[in-house]
Amino acid sequence: MKKIKICVFFLFVITNFNAYANDSEFKEWKEKFKLIALERGVSLKTIENTVGKSSFLKNVIKYDRYQPEFYEDTKTYVSKRANIKKVNYGIKIYNINKKVIDKITSEFSVDRDLLLSLMGIETNFGNYLGKMDIVSSLATLSYDKRRSEFFTSELITLLILFDNGIINPNNYLGSWAGAFGNFQFMPSTIKNYAIDYNTDETINLKSIDDSFASAANYLNKIGWDNSAPCFFKVELVNETPQKYLNTSAKQIKHKNKISYLKKYIKNNEILNNYDNLKAALVTPDYDIIPDAKKLTPAYVVFDNYELILKWNRSLRFALAVCTLKNKFKNAI
Repeated sequence: MKKIKICVFFLFVITNFNAYANDSEFKEWKEKFKLIALERGVSLKTIENTVGKSSFLKNVIKYDRYQPEFYEDTKTYVSKRANIKKVNYGIKIYNINKKVIDKITSEFSVDRDLLLSLMGIETNFGNYLGKMDIVSSLATLSYDKRRSEFFTSELITLLILFDNGIINPNNYLGSWAGAFGNFQFMPSTIKNYAIDYNTDETINLKSIDDSFASAANYLNKIGWDNSAPCFFKVELVNETPQKYLNTSAKQIKHKNKISYLKKYIKNNEILNNYDNLKAALVTPDYDIIPDAKKLTPAYVVFDNYELILKWNRSLRFALAVCTLKNKFKNAI
């Protein structure tokens, strides 16, 4: 049954992609968007100089439909992103910038290991920042119907940031999804959390000081707790009820205290110090990977894990971030 579902999904991807790839209504959409942006307070000059000159990027639709989170099993996904090569490179970055990273870590009460992990997974420590015109990327995704409301809001936020001189619109290149800088901030994240940490009157999210401080500020504001765990990989008993198995990142459900969940976990001694913490069970492969087993791989996840989901709503992404974070903690 799952194989059939996967085939249907990719048939949808191909059909949907072809439908949008040659859509001549993009220009008409831009005229309609102009009116919306003007109503939201964006200047006509900024609209014409950015969205007015934007292009429909068919590859953006392709990337949106075929993200690794949709098809890679957890073991493959995590091993690609939390390996010894990443650890060694991250240590070099840390050693070069130790003073400022430690200062930021202390000021914002966010683990340096977490910051290094996020930068390493998002952009390979600044080596893969993206080469897409962000305005065109966001315009394409705003025009597309899958998540139009979200990307329309992000595009308008970006234009307002341009208008206010917070970021420079010239050569503003980033990811296919419209994210920018060392930590791949979306426009709304830039607006709400980005910091001019070195006080040079420019927010440069490609610099170590501004990008690390902005990421730390974001994580601090959403409630990251250095003293709490992120997840533990576990083995579940066969009698574990289906309702406790979270297979989607949209919302983690059926959270309980560890003291309660222990009865579904084999060799659960590793959890003895966390009996009063609330947690949930995650089985990330079952609904996506053909022939995946129902109960494995399995993880018990805590509040910190859910905070990483706010950064990127993917069960595998959060597992990779926390795995690499733990490797940095043991290596530095």
